Amino acid sequence: MFGSIGRKGFELKDSAETFLKEVSGIWFLTRETLYCSFIEPLKGKPNKWGPVWVQMEEVGVKSTVIVFLVAFLIGVILAFQTAYQLEQLGALEFVGALVGVAVTRELGPLMTALVMAGRVGASFTAEMGTMKVSDEILALETMALNPVKFLITPRFLAILIMLPCLTVMADLMGILGGFFIGVTTLGIDPTPYIDNSLDRMQLKDFVSGIIKSIVFAGIIVMVGSYLAFVIEGGAEKVGQNTRSSVVVSMILIIIADLFFTAIFFFFT
Repeated sequence: MFGSIGRKGFELKDSAETFLKEVSGIWFLTRETLYCSFIEPLKGKPNKWGPVWVQMEEVGVKSTVIVFLVAFLIGVILAFQTAYQLEQLGALEFVGALVGVAVTRELGPLMTALVMAGRVGASFTAEMGTMKVSDEILALETMALNPVKFLITPRFLAILIMLPCLTVMADLMGILGGFFIGVTTLGIDPTPYIDNSLDRMQLKDFVSGIIKSIVFAGIIVMVGSYLAFVIEGGAEKVGQNTRSSVVVSMILIIIADLFFTAIFFFFT
């Protein structure tokens, strides 16, 4: 019995040490990425924007269709759900207001980030993880090239620019989805729908969503990059870390969303 307790104690200790090691690793990689992205250009080492444009196309342009579709469907679903409750209160015309506020403050940035974590975060880990196991990253270091500057910075800048843009477009598509269902299916007059939406939505709703999207962008690229850089082994390990990248990114995005939602609730 005492031996079992002792083993459990060692396992908990090992788990805590592993967790702290992973957190510190992500922190140091994040600090290095921020330095390479924003401090080095001020010291005469500018970023090369060619790779950034390439990543912006991969991260943003090629993700627009799926982001638009998901946001539109979320707006449709939200309109149906809110209409079910508001109709019982005789306030069906306020469906647009609820859809607009919920999408801009919460569902737009959150769903966009989750889609990007699955699509982009996984690709970051797979691409750089393959480079790690094939010693391409080691080759960069041999040639005196900083892998963080060469590989992570373009991806970091690209997603930092494109995720807020995709979030704004997702907000518009979600509102459009709610409007479409409200007018064509729920029988709400377009003019009151639009007026109530504009009256209830405020600039801080959009701003809070954009702030969240910037934080989510950092989570996606740093988790994906870190799990690629720590890969040891072959292709099997690349697959495992790619899967872990998606799961960890989604969990951290939801936790960050909760944190910022609480802040905006109490301080705005």
